[in-house]
Amino acid sequence: MEPRNLTEITEFLLLGLSEEPEVQPLIFYLFLSMYLITMLGNLLIILAVSSDPHLHTPMYFFLSNLSFVDICFTSTTIPKMLLNIQIHSKAIIYEGCITQMFFFILFVVLDILILTVMAYDRYVAICHPLHYTVIMNPRLCGLLLLVSWVIGALDSLLEILMVLSLSFCAHVEIPHFFCELNQVVHLACSKTFLTDLVMYLSAVLLGIGPLTGILYSYSKIISSVHRISSAQGKYKAFSTCASHLSVVSLFYGTSLGVYLSSAVTENSQHTTIASVMYTVVTPMLNPFIYSLRNKDIKGALTSLLGKKQ
Repeated sequence: MEPRNLTEITEFLLLGLSEEPEVQPLIFYLFLSMYLITMLGNLLIILAVSSDPHLHTPMYFFLSNLSFVDICFTSTTIPKMLLNIQIHSKAIIYEGCITQMFFFILFVVLDILILTVMAYDRYVAICHPLHYTVIMNPRLCGLLLLVSWVIGALDSLLEILMVLSLSFCAHVEIPHFFCELNQVVHLACSKTFLTDLVMYLSAVLLGIGPLTGILYSYSKIISSVHRISSAQGKYKAFSTCASHLSVVSLFYGTSLGVYLSSAVTENSQHTTIASVMYTVVTPMLNPFIYSLRNKDIKGALTSLLGKKQ
């Protein structure tokens, strides 16, 4: 069969987590519940930070932006999945698939970069406490956030332009619940060497690079905490990093698990189910991790909810 030009492709088919009709209602209500919890939890974090003057610090500024990105991240994929289940359809139009991939890549990169910036913030706070307010000034915080958005947008645009250069055959079934970049590229009939190269280079630079920065920051933090003489001082210093470290471990642990599992198994359904961990579960758990392990957030949430009663 001759490959058709990409402009002739009108839609892709999302096979989802399962094709069993009796399982669809369970998947619908499960994902709807997780989506609503994610939205509510992250919105509460944003409202708590914005309403409490004591939380108008770099650490919580980045946390509220992380919550905003997590809301956008899940909103890129879950509503379309829920809609398709509700109307008994697997289709997503070509333009919708491209748009979904663009924003998915954008918000994944933003998640990674904001977590990296938060690690740097903790490094400055613990290793250079006397200069913290000077170094982490509002101008630098805004600049770091802006650079993160620019890098995310440029990377997303580059990868989408590479996809737009591909031609597809008639077989356009995506074994996933959203338009995952790697899955879409593998459906192409034309050569994908350059697209694969850009995709893997991007994964290395924007995955391993920030992770190296996070690990370096925490190596310095651990070294600095180790020099504190009192046990109470050590606990107080490291407790400010506990929530962030938990979120980083959860995000990288689940995402690396997905890609390692996809490398060792050809079962796309197992990979799809595993990807739920970092695309849905991690953004849902982030607000709980910060609210349960952080007394400032707990205090702000208590105050916020108290005002609304």
